[in-house]
Amino acid sequence: QVQLVESGGGLVQAGGSLRLSCAASGRTFSTFNMGWFRQAPGPEREFLVAISRTGGSTYYADSVKGRFTISRDNAKNTVYLQMNSLKPEDTAMYYCAADLSPGLDTRELQYNYWGQGTQVTVSS
Repeated sequence: QVQLVESGGGLVQAGGSLRLSCAASGRTFSTFNMGWFRQAPGPEREFLVAISRTGGSTYYADSVKGRFTISRDNAKNTVYLQMNSLKPEDTAMYYCAADLSPGLDTRELQYNYWGQGTQVTVSS
């Protein structure tokens, strides 16, 4: 089992920045790839970015490329999402997720474990 806990969300003005953290426990952190997703009101989660076990590979959705940066610290069992130039349309619940499969994946169903989410609200 893996437990994931996100933090760092909040209210920010458009153009501002936030840094989300996701702390993992319960299994060796470096054995899984990590991803960030978000969900605005509605049924679907949107893939944002994934990072490989070592941090050597990343993959970004076009919607956040150039504004968001993922990183991980395996010594601290934590993955981060630095979000810059935030827009009102970035308002959503943000989730981190762990993927035990070998490659980076954008598909929600591929991820094995999920955190409870942290709310990000961007005001105009």
